Amino acid sequence: MALIEEKGNYQIFLDALMEVIPEKQIYTELAVRFAYGTDASCYRYIPEIVVRAQNEKDVKEIIALADLYLIPITFSASGTSLSGQTSSNSVLVLLGDGFVGGDVIDDGLKIRLLPMTIGQNANNLLVPFGRKIGPDPATINTARIGGIASNNSSGMCCGTKDNSYHTLDSIKVIFADGAVLDTGDPKSVVQFRETHDTFLKGLLDLANRIKSQPELEAKIRHKYRLKNTTGYGLNALVDFDDPIEILSHLMIGAEGTLGFISEITYKTVIDHPHKASALIYFESMDHCCDAVTALRKAAIVDSVELLDAPSIRCVAEHITSDLPGFFYQDIPDNAACLLIETRADNDKSLDEQIVQINKIVADFYCNDQSSFSKDPIVTDLYWSVRKGLLPIIGANRPVGSNLITEDVAFPIENLSKGVKALTLLFKKYHYSEAIIMGHALEGNLHFLLTPTFETAEEISNYNAFMHDLAQLVAVEYQGSLKAEHGTGRNVAPFVEVEWGKDAYNIMRDIKKLFDPKGIFNPDVIITDDPELHLKNLKEVPEADPLIDQCMECGFCEPACPADGFTLTPRQRIVLWRQHEMLVKTGKDPELLSSIQKVYPEMGIETCAMTGMCATRCPIGIDTGKMMKKLKVPNTHYKVVNFAVDHIHTMTQGARIGIKLSHMIGASLSKKISTNLHKRFKGIPVLPETLPKAASASALSKAILSASTTEAGKSVVYFISCVNRTFAEGIKGTTSVANDTLALFQKAGYKAIFPSDYQSLCCGQPFDSLKMELSADKSVNKVNSALLQASHNGEIPIYADNAPCAFRLMEAQKEGLLDARLKIYDAATFLVENILPKLTITNKKPALNLHIPCSTTKMGSGTALQTLAGAVTDSLSLSGIACCGYAGNKGMFLPELNQNGLRLLNNNIPKGCDHGVSMSRTCQIGLTEHSGMSYASIESLLNQCSN
Repeated sequence: MALIEEKGNYQIFLDALMEVIPEKQIYTELAVRFAYGTDASCYRYIPEIVVRAQNEKDVKEIIALADLYLIPITFSASGTSLSGQTSSNSVLVLLGDGFVGGDVIDDGLKIRLLPMTIGQNANNLLVPFGRKIGPDPATINTARIGGIASNNSSGMCCGTKDNSYHTLDSIKVIFADGAVLDTGDPKSVVQFRETHDTFLKGLLDLANRIKSQPELEAKIRHKYRLKNTTGYGLNALVDFDDPIEILSHLMIGAEGTLGFISEITYKTVIDHPHKASALIYFESMDHCCDAVTALRKAAIVDSVELLDAPSIRCVAEHITSDLPGFFYQDIPDNAACLLIETRADNDKSLDEQIVQINKIVADFYCNDQSSFSKDPIVTDLYWSVRKGLLPIIGANRPVGSNLITEDVAFPIENLSKGVKALTLLFKKYHYSEAIIMGHALEGNLHFLLTPTFETAEEISNYNAFMHDLAQLVAVEYQGSLKAEHGTGRNVAPFVEVEWGKDAYNIMRDIKKLFDPKGIFNPDVIITDDPELHLKNLKEVPEADPLIDQCMECGFCEPACPADGFTLTPRQRIVLWRQHEMLVKTGKDPELLSSIQKVYPEMGIETCAMTGMCATRCPIGIDTGKMMKKLKVPNTHYKVVNFAVDHIHTMTQGARIGIKLSHMIGASLSKKISTNLHKRFKGIPVLPETLPKAASASALSKAILSASTTEAGKSVVYFISCVNRTFAEGIKGTTSVANDTLALFQKAGYKAIFPSDYQSLCCGQPFDSLKMELSADKSVNKVNSALLQASHNGEIPIYADNAPCAFRLMEAQKEGLLDARLKIYDAATFLVENILPKLTITNKKPALNLHIPCSTTKMGSGTALQTLAGAVTDSLSLSGIACCGYAGNKGMFLPELNQNGLRLLNNNIPKGCDHGVSMSRTCQIGLTEHSGMSYASIESLLNQCSN
């Protein structure tokens, strides 16, 4: 039966879909479909319909309708796939929050995970047990478990023995006919054997076909000695006799073409506590590859990453470090380096392994190295660079060019020959910009090309290159065309070249057996189109220097509070690029009109503009800056200028408003403000947990008392206007300043206050309104006051609200604040100067910590975690990168804060009823959406210490 492609039938499908799926989960606006259809590959497909499935019921309904109306569906998790396997021009199914979660089993020996769980979050659950999941792709901080399993992603350390295929314990699958099989549930297995007997016999028949052909079976075993994700996992048909096991393992690496994985349980692996890493340079690529072969034989290294000279230069250009032996800009053309990690159960064994490794590499003309480091700060830097290598190199491509990354594997004994052959192939097709890197221990090489595809000749050249590549890798060297990135659309036309006709026919029969109507992800893995890899290639138009380097990898998305609400940073960039191109060319007026319709709100206004996306981006792209650039400036100049000159009056007015709100009552106040906000967006929505107003008189008394304290070490105390306005907690009336002053007294510090401190503001509110002159005026006022109070920078300055501290530090970098001023955020100052002098006497049984955006960007998250850990025996993290409160945005756009914190309660352990942070406005949102009070770190330290 042919799949339906006519527009009218999509409307029929859509009408039926809206009967069973809430309308808010269905997206039909062209610009939104364009944005949501983006993945990290070199392809651009626009889905006809995008639907978000929140649970298994939704998935079953979608599959049933797709089966009924013969509509192709593609499932997408994080969209970090590089080969187009999550692209769709039909129905794209995004997975929602109902598919986030994990449970540790058998004291960490196993872990049960839902498909939208981020890989690193799974590992975080396993930290107390000294375990981790086997797969470790470079994208593990972004990639979801569903994608990791569906692509059989491996990575830098897991090789072939610890990938999803080999560490699979059980799996839950929803099939095209609506059946559900949970292989971890004996009852489900028995029932499936009864209802799908013919299906299971079909799997055994396929296995027998292979076993009746010894040459084919031998080829399969050889292929899976290597990393291999080309086509379906035929090793399942030779490794297992039970059809349930065959089925389970065929789902791994099937790229969503056989069914939907709704749950997976992994057998975990040891996360050795003792680790060391080093960068080791070789005078030639040959010597580098030969060293890899020797290291593999010695079996004392856990990961060996190869980088050629151009990739080393790219890193050196984008990332600087004072570490000896770090990436060099002036490395010779033929040189290469290895990033090596070795692990052990104890420090003595680790040292012995390091000595042995150094002896091995010395035999291969190793000419420089960083020396092995055990310091996690150093080793984490090495590996964070490696994980971000693809976007780092992608940033170096010519503006407007595409980024093609391929992923091949050679038998390790042919690694050196394979690298030479690839290099010659690049020269033959004039890809002078080509870069080679990869997981050398497995013979797995990634290479990157940056063609533009602007002419038919360029596309034809790429096509010829791919055909030669297939012959070189798969035929001549009997390697893998796809080692770990999945077949996708780029290699689907070449699966038969690698495997041969007999094996490919078995793969076709696997697809027919699982998906007889072909509704799951057509053209991925199996295709009848020999030119599929040349179609729907992305245009990457120039738009703005702030975003032109983006390769659409999606690393930024988990840090964005708007993810799932409006647009992510990647999607904002994608749409703006398209907008700029369409404006210039006049092409596709329908899409341009749609972008202009949705972008002001979905792109600009709902961006938190906190810059957290830049902290996840390996090259630091801050999409928030781009949105701020596009934001229409506030036109109420007189109001803003009055506010700048009358900060004290404004805070007084705010306190009066807060008091009135509490007089009315929290619930009624929220209801009234919500109704008013619907009519006038300039009116804030007041949360039910709105703190009380800070007592100005109590603060004045505390300041007077502090000012008359006997002399000790001095610190200038910059009290933020938000902490002069809001009281600490939700019941009391004293400010966080009262607690801070108490801590200063306990530690022997004397607080000094800037003159007219009540009229000072860091300028952040005005900067957010894009009123730069007003913001600068505010900062200049602060600069004069702080210089005077600190005796021209001699005395350190303590800023008590993280966003304000960050704003002052950034203003100092921009030259708006005097360079002599020593500005400290609360966490850093408290860790270095106050905590060592406190006696902790009253620890909280359990505590949940939220690290605000500004704290992360200042690099003081570790300090805050140390402070929180000092006052509890059980510390958990909120797991929220950005809460979306974004200054006062949480009141003027409460939906953003609600979306940013929608998973907060999932990360608060049972029995935990205290939270802590160091941003007053973040604490308001956290308290509102968690149901428990989030205190300031100063308040908590004061409560728990003498």
